[in-house]
Formats: sequence, C-alpha cells, structure tokens
Amino acid sequence: MKVGVLYSGGKDSSLAAIMLGTYYEVELNTFVFDRTRLIPTIENAAQALGFPLKKRVFRPGLANEMADLIIACGYPNDAINRVHQIAVETLSHEYRVVGDGTRFNDRVPMLTRDVVQSLGNRTGCSYVRPLLGYVKAEVDRLVERFLIVSYGETGTIQNGDYESELRDVIRARGIDTTSLFPAHHDQSLVVGRK
Repeated sequence: MKVGVLYSGGKDSSLAAIMLGTYYEVELNTFVFDRTRLIPTIENAAQALGFPLKKRVFRPGLANEMADLIIACGYPNDAINRVHQIAVETLSHEYRVVGDGTRFNDRVPMLTRDVVQSLGNRTGCSYVRPLLGYVKAEVDRLVERFLIVSYGETGTIQNGDYESELRDVIRARGIDTTSLFPAHHDQSLVVGRK
C-alpha cells in the first residue's frame, strides 16, 4: 500500500519516510505556493532517500490568505498549521495513508487530535506520524545514524518548509518579517543517506 508523505527535504520528514518505507510504498510530496518555484535541493534529497517525489501546488491565493493571517495574528503558527492541514487533506483524497515528520514536542505544524479524527471520519484516510513519540534528542540520534544533513537559518536552506515562501510573500508587501517569525529558527536539508 502507498503512503503519501509530506516532504520538506528536511531531516524529520526524511526520517519519517525511511521509517514508513518499512511498511509502505513511499511517495514523497512537496507542496509549494508558486507553481514556477524550482525545488532541485528537495529533488536531490528525495533521490538520496530513493523515493519518488511529486511537486504539488497549493490553490491560487492561499499564500496571500495565509500572509494576511500571519500579519493579523502577529505570529505564523495558525497559518502554518492551516497550510499543513490543507496539505494533509489534499493528499487524503489520493492516498489511503498520509504521513509526515511531526515529532513529539513540535508545536507547528501540529494537527490536533480532533482534526486528525475528523479527517479520518470524512475521508477514510489514515494520518500517520511515525516520529510523534520521539523527542528531538532521539530524532537527532537517529538522523546522525542514517542521514547526512545541512543546517541553516530559515531562508538560507532551500527546503520545502512552508515558512520560507510565506516570508517572501510578506516581504513583497514591504513588511519586515523579523517581528512576525521567531528569530534563529534553524532548518535542515538532507544531502545524503548513510
């Protein structure tokens, strides 16, 4: 059976894909807001894992709606959780099983139990999060064992995290994003598999 894994190219979604590959036929899915956005670093990460990758495009206007929400709230959490929910729901119409790399102590993106239960009831899809019981320290130990990873501040690492594109949309409006997004937010990008 296939599992559609939400894939940023980072360490968490890569480790989740490896774990899910034990039981399922993994297909990686990266969502972008801009149809013309190229994702070569994410394609390379997927190739290093040995799983096929599909580039998905969110519906037109969603990036601006989420930028409005971030500006109105003064922080990105609600918007990023909403975007993540839309991505999961989109895949639930194609796959009976959808997975991602959210961990035990993640706050964003993180779908609540009620949202996950509703998704399953409405679509018949199982939403699986193999890292949900793993704290960051244990994920990092497993990553060290299985993956070669580059790290950097958001915007300096070209992964498929929703945040980078949303920052770009807000900056295009002439708004400084430093007060809206957390400072020193490290991102990861898988560059190989050990």
